Amino acid sequence: MQVPEARRAVAVALSIASSLDLTVDDAVVLHDSNKLTLRLLPCDVVARVAPVAQQVAQFEVELARRLAETGCPVAALAPRVEPRVHERDGFVVTLWTYYEPVTAGEVSPADYAGALERLHAGMRTLEVPAPRFTERVEQAQRLVANRCRTPALADADRQVLGDTLRSLKRRIGERSGAEQLLHGEPHPGNLLTTADGPLFVDLETCCRGPVEFDLAHAPEEVGAHYPGVDQSLLRECRILVLAMVTTWRWDRDDQFPDGRRRGTEWLSRIRAALDGNGLDGHG
Repeated sequence: MQVPEARRAVAVALSIASSLDLTVDDAVVLHDSNKLTLRLLPCDVVARVAPVAQQVAQFEVELARRLAETGCPVAALAPRVEPRVHERDGFVVTLWTYYEPVTAGEVSPADYAGALERLHAGMRTLEVPAPRFTERVEQAQRLVANRCRTPALADADRQVLGDTLRSLKRRIGERSGAEQLLHGEPHPGNLLTTADGPLFVDLETCCRGPVEFDLAHAPEEVGAHYPGVDQSLLRECRILVLAMVTTWRWDRDDQFPDGRRRGTEWLSRIRAALDGNGLDGHG
């Protein structure tokens, strides 16, 4: 968030927490992207704050509640307050449990895969309306096609991204077979290392698709520990996801740290991956 907006978001979170009889004197920023994630002190509750126009908070709260009831490895809502969405001054706020990070290193590939497999198993038990993964791809396609939104993207790079998104969306959509509810972005930034084991956060990106689409967001070693994976499909999903996140880096409004340099680097990786997989990005 921009600084003035972030200040307003913090003020809203503090005000809502106080109105719920939570003791709060300070807020520590844990993450700042399209939403602001805050640790409220001393009550030790996590507040996630987003502009009203950008949120799907009610969906996320209800899904988190239902998944937690099935024992899925997801971060829990704050137990001391009603599990609901709070709206004030153009922002929505949701309140979550704070987990003290475990500092004994990263989650092992086997534990990562196990947590994701348990999450997927729990998701299969729910009947939840969610978009297909192809809608996420189409968002990236529209961004690539919009020169006003991506003015710094060179013509040759624009064609690589556009062709890759189009061809792999079609190929994966045609061959993916069984599809189910997915996290949508279970990358390491959305996985907490806690004393309770790995827990996933940020369920707003849920979609329907093959499990390989979710695995494509995780470190490569994770795919070797997830049972029944179509490795060929996973490789194609990895290229597709890389093309999507590369596209976001060329958005004129993107605030990802060092985003333009990463976007240039990832374009080179896409070209190498297409060559290595015998794909030309067309179709």
